[in-house]
Amino acid sequence: MRRWSVGCALALASLAAAERPFVIRVIDDETGRGVPLVELRTFSEYRYYTDSGGVAAITEPWLSGKDVYFGIRSHGYEFLDHIWGDDEERGKVLRVTPGGRAELKIRRRNIAERLYRVTGAGIYRDSVMAGLPVPIKQPLLNGEVVGQDTVVAMPYAGRVFWIWGDTFGLADALFSVSGATSELPGRGGLDPDRGVDLTYFVGSNGFSRAMLPLPRPGLVWIEGLMTVRDPGGRERLVATYTRQQGLKPPDERGVAVFDDAKQRFEVLTHWAGGRSHTSSHPFRVVEGGKAYWYLYPHQRVPDDWQAIQNPRTYESFTCLKPGAVFDSKTPELDRALDGTVRCGWKAGTDRINAGEERELIRRGLLPPDRAMFRLIDVDTNKPADANQGSVAWNACRGKWIMIAGASGSIWYAEADRPEGPWNRALKIISHDDYNFYNPTQHPFFDKDGGRVIYLEGTYTDTFTNAKEKTPLYNYNQIMYRLRLDDPRVVKAFGPAR
Repeated sequence: MRRWSVGCALALASLAAAERPFVIRVIDDETGRGVPLVELRTFSEYRYYTDSGGVAAITEPWLSGKDVYFGIRSHGYEFLDHIWGDDEERGKVLRVTPGGRAELKIRRRNIAERLYRVTGAGIYRDSVMAGLPVPIKQPLLNGEVVGQDTVVAMPYAGRVFWIWGDTFGLADALFSVSGATSELPGRGGLDPDRGVDLTYFVGSNGFSRAMLPLPRPGLVWIEGLMTVRDPGGRERLVATYTRQQGLKPPDERGVAVFDDAKQRFEVLTHWAGGRSHTSSHPFRVVEGGKAYWYLYPHQRVPDDWQAIQNPRTYESFTCLKPGAVFDSKTPELDRALDGTVRCGWKAGTDRINAGEERELIRRGLLPPDRAMFRLIDVDTNKPADANQGSVAWNACRGKWIMIAGASGSIWYAEADRPEGPWNRALKIISHDDYNFYNPTQHPFFDKDGGRVIYLEGTYTDTFTNAKEKTPLYNYNQIMYRLRLDDPRVVKAFGPAR
């Protein structure tokens, strides 16, 4: 009985000590900023992941007062300390003490710097447990959201509107797009270095609610957002959308408008079918005195209320015959009498995406010099095989810039025109056996005249061979910062104008 009492007392003492966590903070050895998404693994295969402050709170009572080995790794980062001279095993032995602190430096290999997680639960879980200050108002749970797929964002009515695809909560899931707003930096919003304070559109149960509810079955996804003036001259937030069964081609695509009174989107017009859903990050361009919204670098529509509702007014910069729909088996290429492939802007004509271009080149149907997305990695001189991504004008570089991705890797590219050609690409982010898809830059966050840009994407195990899912981070959005005066960017593309 006495032995049981002593053992119980010791266990209770350990539990009490664990209420004061041992705090490990992992920082970027160049910037001194906390690094999110760093894995700390013990020999017993217990894993911790740093939160958006770079903090891991160790609370396990059996570790209290012990020397513990932590293996340390992170996508695009490298811990430099070895153990036993093993180059593959990087880590550190730390004495775990209740209320104690340890700071570890990690070297960034990525050119872009990981800043924080934007969505999901427990964004600052460990910092809160450690009693440390955090920059956002809802550091643990916001809108009861634990996972969100693919972001599109657009400033509208003095705020930033954020839209996501499939959204998961604590006990529910949403498949008709979710949404939130945030204040712009300098107008009540956070500096993008610190975070994004999201205000979700929620239902009566507190969970994020449907932003484009349709009475027809299927998944509803918004492709892109634009601001267009209606016939009364009022600026409206407009979305292109698709409705489909899973990843199949859509049963419906169309255009919806945000109803400011109802605080949701409602369909303006829709039509059947069309090519598969592709995330879009529209940007406005004035060409020859006429304003267009470029949904993709190679597809645009006049900035006009009626035009955006008419699929025949959408133009593609394409090598297809005018009016043609892309057929991978028998593509109708636009050829001159001498057989030369003719590319240009053509109304009511399908676009050809990067992967489709590569296949046409492989089959000898499209000369490589006619491709718009033949991205070559500047470090390896090999094809990047990336999909066309978000595009924005950058005043610092004096170029159009693209953020493109494939299989968890993200590339930066430049071109003289928004449609391209896009030829050279620099890898700025990499992930080990994990995906980071649908990346997009947020030009409304640009700093120092575009010298510093911000981009985010969906961190997920989907479409990968990942052996395990990262707790809290999986299927959520992560923000990065890229300095365009980084020597590696300058070496690849030359000095800024």
